Amino acid sequence: MSPAWLEAARETGTKIVGLVDIDRERARQRADEFGIADAVVGTDLDAVLADTRPDVVFDIVVPSARRKVVLTALRHGCHVLTEKPLAATAADARAIVAAARDAGRVHAVIQNRRFLAEPRRIRRFLGSGVIGTPTSIHCDFFLAPHFGGFREEMRHVLLLDMAIHTFDSARYLVCGTPSDVYCREWDPAGSWYLQGSSAVAVFDMQDGPVFTYRGSWCADGLGTSWESAWRIVGERGSLTWDGHVDIRAEVRTGVREGLFDRTEPVDVPPLDPRDRVGGHLGVIQDFLDAIATGRAPETRGEDNIHSLAMVFGAIESAETGRRVPISL
Repeated sequence: MSPAWLEAARETGTKIVGLVDIDRERARQRADEFGIADAVVGTDLDAVLADTRPDVVFDIVVPSARRKVVLTALRHGCHVLTEKPLAATAADARAIVAAARDAGRVHAVIQNRRFLAEPRRIRRFLGSGVIGTPTSIHCDFFLAPHFGGFREEMRHVLLLDMAIHTFDSARYLVCGTPSDVYCREWDPAGSWYLQGSSAVAVFDMQDGPVFTYRGSWCADGLGTSWESAWRIVGERGSLTWDGHVDIRAEVRTGVREGLFDRTEPVDVPPLDPRDRVGGHLGVIQDFLDAIATGRAPETRGEDNIHSLAMVFGAIESAETGRRVPISL
């Protein structure tokens, strides 16, 4: 993921003063690739931070290393923007959020789906009440990527590494707070993942809506978008988003034709000038602006831990075979 981060950093004018990797040569190659040959390159984060004294650390490590990296950066007085997921365990997540709060540093997570144009438009449209209060949110994610590396060796790989994006988007789109979940995981024949490449989950939200998720990373053919395919049902109509650019909505007219009420298409308005977009770049810009202005970034760890709680709740449900409450 580091090329996406470094490209976005370059666009913001952020100066990269150091690169750390357990493989020094990989870090050196990345520095050469992005024309930052003057950056300090090392394998020891403590040493590089002491040498360079940066304002910010971009944390782009595998989830199991996240807690050590973030706590080290905070100890050096750095603000931290971290790759998703926020942590590999609930205990690590709580420790990271508490450490950032105690240090008085800004800590946020790359939840770049929030900074796409379509989720911004959908949230604003739903907030307008045109189709009424959402009663259910349904999401499909079906792809078959061959990553190699750590993902193919992870347990609960779909839920922990990818579904966090979808779960966070569901919270964002309907301003919902999850209360409990039932989930089942499995691996289809021919899976190239260690465990948990496919899952279904049903979440209840505290304020009423039900959120259903169906996903697989072993689904060849007819793939969805990386942003999933969505259907949101409201009291008076429905909205669909294909995960690309096609957003459609229909609202009930109040006229019945046989068994069904008539519906008619309604426009989903374009972006508002106040909407912040840009994907990875948008998250990084929001993070840097939060540091400069003192406001809280949108994807701050204190909020994102609620999305991660959905992941851990789903994992616990899959492991125990029962519905479980969502807790931090």
